[in-house]
Amino acid sequence: MKKRKAEAVWQGKLKEGKGSVKLGSGELETQYSFRSRFEEGEGTNPEELIGAAHAGCFSMALANILEEEGYNPREISTGAEVSLDEVEGEFTITDIALSTSASVPDIEKEVFQEYAEAAKVNCPVSKALAGTEITLEADLSP
Repeated sequence: MKKRKAEAVWQGKLKEGKGSVKLGSGELETQYSFRSRFEEGEGTNPEELIGAAHAGCFSMALANILEEEGYNPREISTGAEVSLDEVEGEFTITDIALSTSASVPDIEKEVFQEYAEAAKVNCPVSKALAGTEITLEADLSP
């Protein structure tokens, strides 16, 4: 299987320092900082990147399940809200809330919900984050 790479560089102390992240593909290179992670500063943060990875993985997993079951999804749009909280003095990713909306012709809502739950449990990023509570809200759109 293909190995994917990314890198991060941090310069300086935690609160005054700054960092950059870069994807191995070269498609993204951006900055991050204490402010962008723990406050409302400019730049990205690790939790936002995890959320993007999880949303993308889930959407692809759901598309795959739907296709395998004979459905033709038009669009799957997924958001991920990653919570970073202090737990017993340590910052911890406590939960991830996935929210998806899909346009899938000729599928019943209950069947769609079943497939969405299966995608949530079985996508590789969900498996990697198994120690984190992951919730899902799934809606069908016309």
